[in-house]
Amino acid sequence: MKKDDENGSVPVSRRDLLALGASTAGLVSLSALGSLVGARRAMAAGTKMNLTSWGGAYQMSQIEAYEKPYTKKTGIDFNNIEKSGNGPALLTAQEQSGNISWDIVDMLQADADRLYQQGMLQEIVWNKDLDNAPDGTPAWDDFTRGSLSGGDDKSGGYVSTISYNTMFGYNKKAFPNGGPQTIKDVYDFEKFPGKRGLEKIPAGNLEWALYADGVAKDKIYDVLATPAGVDQAFKKLDTMKPHALWWSAGAQPPQMLAQGDVTIASAYNGRIFNAIAADGQPFDFVWDGGLYEWDGWVVPAGLPADRLKTAMDFLRFSTSTKSLVEQARYIAYSPARKSSFAQMGNLTYYKNDKIKMMPYMPTSPDHLKDSIAKSASFWTNYGPQLSQRFAAWLAS
Repeated sequence: MKKDDENGSVPVSRRDLLALGASTAGLVSLSALGSLVGARRAMAAGTKMNLTSWGGAYQMSQIEAYEKPYTKKTGIDFNNIEKSGNGPALLTAQEQSGNISWDIVDMLQADADRLYQQGMLQEIVWNKDLDNAPDGTPAWDDFTRGSLSGGDDKSGGYVSTISYNTMFGYNKKAFPNGGPQTIKDVYDFEKFPGKRGLEKIPAGNLEWALYADGVAKDKIYDVLATPAGVDQAFKKLDTMKPHALWWSAGAQPPQMLAQGDVTIASAYNGRIFNAIAADGQPFDFVWDGGLYEWDGWVVPAGLPADRLKTAMDFLRFSTSTKSLVEQARYIAYSPARKSSFAQMGNLTYYKNDKIKMMPYMPTSPDHLKDSIAKSASFWTNYGPQLSQRFAAWLAS
């Protein structure tokens, strides 16, 4: 690695710019360039890890629950990068360029599994690289089934930290006589008038369309895997289209609800919780049909030995039972470990000890029975073609 020059600058190569997603015209955002320069300085100093995540209340929860205790324990600090929205593409570019500037990355499960299959992620041996539960239960048995993936029951490339819901929330002021309770209510524009905020992707929207059209939760992916099922989903979505306003960043749905742009919006459950608990917004949840999925860590393949050792040590620390319980104080996302979940009965919100966290956890017993388990394997296999059809449907 090159050292900073005498005046303190950090060399940035053409490969670096390509890894940041610059166009052939050489355009790259100042914020992205700043992130790379910060990463280069951290790497040169050897005292920082370059951690990439999603920003907002979620990344704040990681800073408080994982990073600060780890820094206190080891002296290693963090350069926080908010690029997980484009993480798979940017990490692929880094791997292909040979300039891997990220040490650990928060990523969705389907993307992680695909990158692991392509050889771009470090192998993680579950019962060697991850801590046992406090009672000695090996990691493979302590993590909720399906939350460790990419390989088999020995190893893989992806470790979940949390489960979250993409679900519907609503502004209670818009519905003084009571808000929607089901996905069918979300599609009832006469009883529950107003615009709907929807994420500008097929995932979620297609599942909910079939569910609102009468398909049982446990049959949704079987139906959606057929041409007739896809046609059925888009036909139902046709009824939603005139009422839809589209969002692409997690911070947008609470803003849309607060400003009155929409009365109901799909959103990450942690964003709605944060708006209620931290900002005092008059929002509520539609738990029916909440689409829960896993989110967690990957470590890029090909890191130098010293950086790999630090990344794997932080991976172990941040996925321990204690760390996952601590994160749940800050945001309403369910911990991936069974042993963590077992310690949450009296856990309260870090800003208000009158707010218990368990009622807001998407995989609590009360909510799990109403939820839809998002299939990472389905979207890995069918995602590209459904994305193309969704884009054409939006444009039509």
